[in-house]
Amino acid sequence: MKKISAFLLLIIWGSVHSQEIKNRYYQAEIATPLIINSTYGQVNALGNRSDYRFLPDGLSLKFGVGVHQKKWASIGIHSGIDWLGSNKLVVVPVFANFKFNPRISEESRIYLQLGYGKSFGLGRGSLIGDYRKIALGAENDEGISIYIQVANFGIPLNNFDSVNSLSIGIALATF
Repeated sequence: MKKISAFLLLIIWGSVHSQEIKNRYYQAEIATPLIINSTYGQVNALGNRSDYRFLPDGLSLKFGVGVHQKKWASIGIHSGIDWLGSNKLVVVPVFANFKFNPRISEESRIYLQLGYGKSFGLGRGSLIGDYRKIALGAENDEGISIYIQVANFGIPLNNFDSVNSLSIGIALATF
């Protein structure tokens, strides 16, 4: 696995720094992890009803670079920072990103994005885990997309085997 990761990193690094390759992409993402509202549907002492099933639980910022084949498929190296408020956890994932992006109309595409790498917890000792993510989204021709993502950080915390998150976000990809 280490040899494969090193080989992929070498290919991506070489292609990114090459002046001849025209099929590079850059991607920036911003998302918010969600938690289930435990007071959904209840009325508080002031008479206000809790109408939201999910509530924001932090912030996620990611950036990546890689190569693509006619915007249809891409592979890259991504990193970022994830803050999960209810878990009081800040994580830095570093991962390989695979994206399948078929066109569904003249102006839009849907995509499935898979990520695998390592996650590093900040400020909590030596928290290191296997990072895995899957995202499903819709993208327009300008590279702006909205998506929903499930991520597993591979870090045990608070009597859970692994910390997970469900996020919604927007991304900008430039080709």
